[in-house]
Amino acid sequence: MSFRSRIISFLAATAVLCSGGASAADRPAYGPQLEGFEYPYPVQRFDFESQRQPLSMAYLDVAPNGGANGRTVVLLHGKNFCAATWESAIAALTERGFRVVAPDQIGFCKSSKPERYQFGFGQLAANTHALLRKLGVERAIVVGHSMGGMLAARYALQYPQDTERLVLVNPIGLEDWRAEGVPWTSVDALYAKELATDFESIKKYQQTVYYHGRWKPEYERWTAMLAGLYAGPGKEAVAWNQALASDMVLSQPVLYEFPRIRVPTTLMIGQRDRTAIGKDAAPPNVAQRLGDYPTLGKRAARLIPQSELVEFEDLGHSPQVEAPERFNGALLRALTP
Repeated sequence: MSFRSRIISFLAATAVLCSGGASAADRPAYGPQLEGFEYPYPVQRFDFESQRQPLSMAYLDVAPNGGANGRTVVLLHGKNFCAATWESAIAALTERGFRVVAPDQIGFCKSSKPERYQFGFGQLAANTHALLRKLGVERAIVVGHSMGGMLAARYALQYPQDTERLVLVNPIGLEDWRAEGVPWTSVDALYAKELATDFESIKKYQQTVYYHGRWKPEYERWTAMLAGLYAGPGKEAVAWNQALASDMVLSQPVLYEFPRIRVPTTLMIGQRDRTAIGKDAAPPNVAQRLGDYPTLGKRAARLIPQSELVEFEDLGHSPQVEAPERFNGALLRALTP
């Protein structure tokens, strides 16, 4: 994004805030591959075939800003996020000499939304590995946030020889929700729920669960990005892919394999996070004990052999959004030999 474009975007956002916020009619609607939403770096495409169909994975490949240190960081987004959400981290990493690759997974953001796809963390890890091979990246630091944390763990388990270090940022899946008592939900029911998603429902959920009741104007950009997909002409395809992804998250736990992770790992945990998929459908006595990240983070650190735990006492589910400078500093320290 050019400096002029950044200024225009900032002035537009300021105008909205000064007018008391955008109405539903004024909020943007984006295409099924997030057409209309500009990423902070050039978007490239990896076209490949998977499960008997052609697919296109969007990704950012950002070169070091200055002297290269020869290391590559792969940033994996969460379910309600995109590669663009890593904007601040990408800038911090490239400034320190890292090459950064940030893909949009199949089914998300600017990538393909297939009508039929067996979503699996193993499959998404294989897609990501194929992208890195195409880019000539043989070994990488893999950073995963939220759902991307489950994917990053699977990647490290699947390709340990190609993983230099694993960083899990408030990963979901630190507990097995089904085993804890969250009832089974059909993909059709998940789809119906996704179809009802809009800006206000996303904001309410994120404010309550991600940001411990707080809200800052800078969060609006990412909420509008996600809501714009549901408001656009690809709403049904977006909702269907999101439903399939939710089923994957609920049915493919990785925490039982944490002791098998054989790469150095850093857990970065906002202590005020209370994210738990399916909590709203669980009985009250189950729901109240789910998403206890202070406890879950410590347990995960005990389970993963070569791990260290970084805790952000006053932050929630998305420390890279809530406090970018603090998060970036902690991330860079974790990656310093």
